[in-house]
Amino acid sequence: MSFMVDKQTLDDLNLLGKFRPGSIFNLFNQVRTTGGERLLDELFRNPLSDERAINQRCEVLAWFQRTVVVFPFSNEQLTTMQEFLDEGSGSRWQAVSGLAWKRLQAAVWKDEGYRQIFGGLRVTADVLRSCWILIRQLGDGLPFRPELLRLQEILADPRLSWLKKEDEDVSLLRMAGRWHLLSVTLRKEMEEVSALLYTIDVYLAVSRVARERGWSYARALPADMNAFHAEGLRHPGLERAVGNSLSFRADSNVLFLTGANMAGKSTFMKAFGIAVYLAHMGFPVAVQEMVFSVRDGLYSSINVPDDIQLGYSHFYAEVLRVKYVAQAVSTGKRLVVLFDELFKGTNVKDAYDGTLAVTEAFAGHRNSFYIISTHIIELGDVLQQRCTNIRFAYLPTVMEGSRPRYTYQLQPGITGDRQGMIIIENEKILELLDF
Repeated sequence: MSFMVDKQTLDDLNLLGKFRPGSIFNLFNQVRTTGGERLLDELFRNPLSDERAINQRCEVLAWFQRTVVVFPFSNEQLTTMQEFLDEGSGSRWQAVSGLAWKRLQAAVWKDEGYRQIFGGLRVTADVLRSCWILIRQLGDGLPFRPELLRLQEILADPRLSWLKKEDEDVSLLRMAGRWHLLSVTLRKEMEEVSALLYTIDVYLAVSRVARERGWSYARALPADMNAFHAEGLRHPGLERAVGNSLSFRADSNVLFLTGANMAGKSTFMKAFGIAVYLAHMGFPVAVQEMVFSVRDGLYSSINVPDDIQLGYSHFYAEVLRVKYVAQAVSTGKRLVVLFDELFKGTNVKDAYDGTLAVTEAFAGHRNSFYIISTHIIELGDVLQQRCTNIRFAYLPTVMEGSRPRYTYQLQPGITGDRQGMIIIENEKILELLDF
C-alpha cells in the first residue's frame, strides 16, 4: 500500500516542482545528472509506507553522509552513454554491416553517425572504467554493499576484459562487436549500471544537503504504535527557523493551535507536514531528532482556492475539502491531517459552530494525528470540557510598545492575542483615508 497524498496537500506544502520557487524538491535538487534528477522526482512522488524500507533508506543516506565520495562522472558522459546504447539493435552481423555503412556515409557525405558511435563507445568505456574508481572510494559500502557487489560482478564479466586497456586503434569488426556487446548482449546489465550511478548521484546530493544544513534522519516505527515525537522541528525552507518540540499519541492525537496573525501558525503546520512527508521518503528532516509511526497518508487544508469554473465559493470549497478528508479518515486509515483556520470563508457564527463540530468529530478517530488552527479562541473552553485527547498550544506575540514581536516558540495553552487592529494602525491606513 502506498502513502496517500493529493495535489492540494502537495501544493499547500510546496513539495514538488523543479520550477516552483522554494519547493522542497529544489532544496534537494543538487544532483549532477539528468537521470539523477528524474530519479529524485520519482522518489518525491512515491513516499514509502513500510518502516523497514524507510529505516533502510535512512541508513544508506546516513552512510553516504559520513563517507567522502567524489562522483567521477559528468552528465554529458552518462547522456552520451545512454544515446550510444540506444543506437544498438539486431544481431552482431547487423551491427557490423550497419557500422560499415555509417563509415561509408562518413567518408562520402561527411555523415556524423560513425563518429558518434565511435565517440559513444569511447565514452561508455571510460564510464565503466571510472566505476572502479567509485568502488574504491566507497570501500566496503555498508549498508550499500549488495549494490556495489552487483556492480563489481558486472564489471568482472570476462567479455569486458578489453576495458583494461585503452586502445584507440580499433578495427571496424572489433568496434562493431563491442557496440553489439554493450547495447544488445549486455543491455540489461548496462541499464543496471546507469540506474545505480543515478542512484548514487541522488544519494550523494541528498546526504550533502543534510550535512550542510545539519538535518537528521527520523526513525520509523510500526503503524500500530501510533506515536510521533520530534525535537527541534523547523521549516526546512527558512535559514533561521525556530525549532519546536511536538508529540502525538493515541490519547493526545489532536493539537488545537491558536495565535495572532503572523505569529507563525501556518509555517509551523507546514513544517510538521513537510517533516512527515520527508520522513516517509526516508530523507533527512529539519529536526534535531524524530521518531514516528508510519502513516497511511497526509492531507492538508491550508490554501484552499475557490473554483470559478464550478461556481464554488471559498466557503463551499472549504466544506468539500473537509468532506474529502473526512471520507479518508472514516475508512479507519492512519492519517496526518492539517486544518488551518477552518471555515474562514463564512461568518463568525457558522465558523464557530462548524469548527467545533468538525474538531470534535475528527478527534473521535484516534488512529490519526491532527493539527487544527483557529482564531476563534472561544472554542477552547468547550473542547477542553468535551474532549480529553485534545492538546492546546499557541504561538505567542510579545508587544514592544505598539510593535508586535513574534517568538515562533510553541507554548501550552490558548492565547487571547489579537493584534490585527494594532497592525492596521501601525501601517497608518486610517490616516491615509482621513480627509
